[in-house]
Amino acid sequence: MSAEKICASIFFDIDKICTLISKKIFFEIGLFRGVCSFQSSWRSRGSSAGERALQYTVGQKIHRFTVKQVTAVPDLFLTAVKLSHDATGAQYLHAARDDSNNLFSVQFRTTPMDSTGVPHILEHTVLCGSQRFPCRDPFFKMLNRSLSTFMNAFTASDYTMYPFSTQNAKDFQNLLSVYLDAVFFPCLRELDFWQEGWRLEHETPTHPSSRLVFKGVVFNEMKGVFSDNERLYAQHLQNKLLPDHTYAVVSGGEPLAIPDLTWEQLKHFHATHYHPSNARFFTYGDLPLEQHLQQIEEEALSKFERTEPNTAVPPQTHWDKPRVDHVTCRPDALAPDPMKQNTLCMSYLLGETGFEEEQIEALLHKIEIQMKHQSTSFGLALASYIASCWNHDGDPVQLLKISENVSRFRQCLKENPRYLQDKVQHYFKDNTHRLTLTMSPDESFLEKQAEAEEQKLHQKIQNLSDADHKDIYEKDGLMSLLLLLQVCSCWPLRMQKTISYIYCLGGVPVQYCEQPTNGMVYFRAMCNLNSLPEDLKIYVPLFCSVITKLGCGELDYRQQAQRIELKTGGMSVSPQIIPDTDDLDLYEQGIILSSSCLERNLPDMFQLWSDIFNSPRFDDEQRLRVLVMMSAQELSNGISYSGHMYAMTRAARSLTPTADLQEAFSGMDQVKFMKRIAEMTDLTSVLRKLPRIKRHLLNPENMRCAVNATPQKMSEAAGEVERFIGNIAANRKERKPVRPTVVEVRPLDPQAGSSASRKLISEPHFKPCQMKTYFQLPFNVNFVSECVRAVPFTHADYASLCILARMMTAKFLHGEIREKGGAYGGGARMGGGGLFSFYSYRDPNSTQTLSAFRGGVEWARAAKFTQQDIDEAKLSVFSAVDAPVAPSDKGLGRFLNGITDEIKQRYRERLFAVTDKNLIDVAGRYLGVGQQTCGVAILGPENESIRKDPSWVVK
Repeated sequence: MSAEKICASIFFDIDKICTLISKKIFFEIGLFRGVCSFQSSWRSRGSSAGERALQYTVGQKIHRFTVKQVTAVPDLFLTAVKLSHDATGAQYLHAARDDSNNLFSVQFRTTPMDSTGVPHILEHTVLCGSQRFPCRDPFFKMLNRSLSTFMNAFTASDYTMYPFSTQNAKDFQNLLSVYLDAVFFPCLRELDFWQEGWRLEHETPTHPSSRLVFKGVVFNEMKGVFSDNERLYAQHLQNKLLPDHTYAVVSGGEPLAIPDLTWEQLKHFHATHYHPSNARFFTYGDLPLEQHLQQIEEEALSKFERTEPNTAVPPQTHWDKPRVDHVTCRPDALAPDPMKQNTLCMSYLLGETGFEEEQIEALLHKIEIQMKHQSTSFGLALASYIASCWNHDGDPVQLLKISENVSRFRQCLKENPRYLQDKVQHYFKDNTHRLTLTMSPDESFLEKQAEAEEQKLHQKIQNLSDADHKDIYEKDGLMSLLLLLQVCSCWPLRMQKTISYIYCLGGVPVQYCEQPTNGMVYFRAMCNLNSLPEDLKIYVPLFCSVITKLGCGELDYRQQAQRIELKTGGMSVSPQIIPDTDDLDLYEQGIILSSSCLERNLPDMFQLWSDIFNSPRFDDEQRLRVLVMMSAQELSNGISYSGHMYAMTRAARSLTPTADLQEAFSGMDQVKFMKRIAEMTDLTSVLRKLPRIKRHLLNPENMRCAVNATPQKMSEAAGEVERFIGNIAANRKERKPVRPTVVEVRPLDPQAGSSASRKLISEPHFKPCQMKTYFQLPFNVNFVSECVRAVPFTHADYASLCILARMMTAKFLHGEIREKGGAYGGGARMGGGGLFSFYSYRDPNSTQTLSAFRGGVEWARAAKFTQQDIDEAKLSVFSAVDAPVAPSDKGLGRFLNGITDEIKQRYRERLFAVTDKNLIDVAGRYLGVGQQTCGVAILGPENESIRKDPSWVVK
């Protein structure tokens, strides 16, 4: 393709921007990143967690911590308590809130001065064993021995964070012990450094005469990361814009610099950076603060004394004139040149009509929506939101005072109507600390990368002695103290029920679910596409992505976007393919409409939907072209991040009708289709198809709706839904399903009548078959998957296969694919579509990983597992099955899939009842060689052996 360039003009003034951030002037740009939601447990108590926290006083001593500040934050329904540790100076922030999903996080300021990836490799290695828990990979073991709702670790450019969350108090204490011991007292064994960082290893580990290659989890991860052009561009942008200190290097590790890191350097970095004096602790939820402080003091901080960490980032020297730079990328870059758009945007912002009052109000409305919307991971969002500011000694509590910041902003606008224009002029247009960075594809980019890696490898091998060679060969062969909660004692046998009601309005079934939504109303509509002609199906994802962005009624696309932002929390349309819970060959196909709004804006939200149904605008080819380019670019870029998902989708396509359609809508077929559309010079033919699709899909004859709102507002919401259905009645038309499909009806609620049902279809001509597909892509790593046709959700063996997948991942595949194979990740999962899937992520191997998949099956059939392995797998599965559900999403399982509380309860009971005999049985019956119908797919670099193998279809 032509060498299109990606350009951006960036302006920066470190001191001034930091001042802006501290004053919250540009809060609408990034202040609320991550603070998009919160969840209230709505449990009855004598006093709330926030009220109890208000009883702390400044100067109060608690387990060698001193209270520094106690602040009520009514915007977020929490009380913030700031403390410091007397002996070490460690900083601590507790957010007390009535949320049972409690969170802990500890972060360290990590500021590397080279690109060896030392903070990233350290993040991996500290989780490989510690003084109290010296076993291999306690972090991964706790994933299977815990009821956690989240466990992970993150390496940013200048800090490393270790968060977890759980609803169980005992589990919180267990996880806290593991995390504290991991970060402060890790083993940091040399073997772990080889596994997680980098090593030289024989290509065939059992043959010392085979060639040496680079291996390592982080090494392969970063090769995958830099396969993405956007990531490459962003990294280069930061490095060149801020060249004086830590931002000039790659904290995650530049692949060719990673082999320069030594084990001794890793240990030194830990000693200087992972110290309480350089730590910031954060806890959130309704558990008592005193217990957290006592455990942290006794298990960690009491063993340290204060130091003065030299980790601060000095101010960047300000440039006196702009600079220009260029970077090359792999040759499949697909992006328009935005330079002209940037110039127009800047002119518009500085003009008299820039920052119109309605635009500003739309942004402020968005902030209010973000405060009120409730999700299940508010604690994690809060920790991520405050991390960067707090890392540079900013005040995290001040960030939480959202209403105060909004009021200050309004006052600035009142005093100076050109306030925002002046800031843009000063900090952007007149700023000489400016970088213009261009990116263009290079046809020899991958060859140059491979040559550079080969030269690095040759350099390392040249310096090896005979003893080193022997040591490498011996290393190739090298490649349960944790607390286990008892399943029966810690997990309720019966689940909490969700009450919802279904009524028919104008022939349209509507499900109502009363929930504590905090003044928000959530609306969904499912429209099936059974009548859509086959030649239009491939266009459905494109239709979904553009239908709310082209304009509607009297509004052009700009006015529509502004109206949506001003009156709703967002409006989206997406394809929906729902497998039947009883039959692998039945499914429902359609699109789902989703939106939310403040209660006062209900009429406006439904008016927008009415206009989209009745009068969408399909007359702007240039606007469609922009949306097509954006969608194609997003799909292309997504492969390097989600290649394992694309591999699984492709591997599954020949196994069920559901999976076949899923590949067309969201797999490599869709990527190829959108690339072709993006390259068309004339989109008129595409534009003409959109009204045809609209007539079939936006049809109340094929629609059902769901509303979640507070009990006080449900009646009003029902009235607005009824008016909406009346407004779009002219679109109603009964259309017959296309092709000789069999239509079956599944009632949503037997008491609501036959009209309240899901219309399922089958494909009588579809026959499951074996297929192996290889996609040659410009990557340095592979994404491998094998999928097996198994059983539907309600089948008696489904629960056993879920437990087997989790246990096989933790006890066999993790060791084979990650520890021995060097992939970033891999495992198995049992999907709701009835498919058992194996996968690997950013994998240096291809067909060898397929052998590891087969090894996992034989491991299970030979019963090489214990009862504790089974219990751990059950815990892991249960933590997902009974994960918190936000008020906005209550009842959705029933609405979309027809999975009632009774069906889910039967599934839970089957999970409890799974035995070792069940696992051995399903491993042989569904996964054994010759027993299964399977599909295989690999995405990766050129592979000559696969290309020569006639059993593979090479794309």
